[in-house]
Amino acid sequence: MTFVPPGTGWPDDPATADTPVALDPADVRRLAAGSGTLAELTAAQSVCRACPRLVEWREEVARVKRRAFADETYWGRPVPGWGDERPGILLVGLAPAAHGGNRTGRIFTGDRSGDWLFASLHRTGLAAQETSTYAGDGQRLIGTRVVASVRCAPPANKPAPEEKAACFPWMAREVELVAPHVKVIVALGGYAWQAMWPALKAAGYELPRARPPFGHGVEHESRHDGRPVTLIGCYHPSQQNTFTGRVTAQMLDDVFERARSLAV
Repeated sequence: MTFVPPGTGWPDDPATADTPVALDPADVRRLAAGSGTLAELTAAQSVCRACPRLVEWREEVARVKRRAFADETYWGRPVPGWGDERPGILLVGLAPAAHGGNRTGRIFTGDRSGDWLFASLHRTGLAAQETSTYAGDGQRLIGTRVVASVRCAPPANKPAPEEKAACFPWMAREVELVAPHVKVIVALGGYAWQAMWPALKAAGYELPRARPPFGHGVEHESRHDGRPVTLIGCYHPSQQNTFTGRVTAQMLDDVFERARSLAV
């Protein structure tokens, strides 16, 4: 087996052996639209098999593994949204890392980007612990939820256009379900910034005709059911960005402090 079967005891696994499995984009649309709760939605997300290339890749990575994790069992499945079910702050990322979320089963958990992200969230009062290394480690997001626009680790970290399109209903429905509580949306990186606008539109947000350009700390005000919602851009805490100094700990802290102040 090159992935963790649902319902076999992995910490915080949202699915069971009876969770319906999406086998193609039409199934994704149907199951996403029919999910009345986050529990139903995240369960269905976590067993999706709609994109053959992504399924093959994530399971191959789980089988071969990285030498540093050779003795570990890899999750090897799509990584569902995670965090507070009534979040004031929604964080949007691109996709799980092959040896991060694809290994641990939790977005941004167990990789270098997550080390930076969770440390900053902890410093700004949005995470219970400064590290997040594996599912069930006690980490908890406070008033915050994190989702990825693509739920499977893609080869070279580049999902194909048809894979983005197939995965879109999962994100759109998750954004819709949490929308009554969200006051701030933070896009982690330029791709997440681009990916979130169609999802916001599908969830009923009022958006400008011209999409604002991405930038670190850029803010734009939207509305949902008459309530103001602030959209904030944030450089992704990737190794490339943190090693080169394009992103610093203070830059992340400033964005999350701002998000928390707006969400209170």
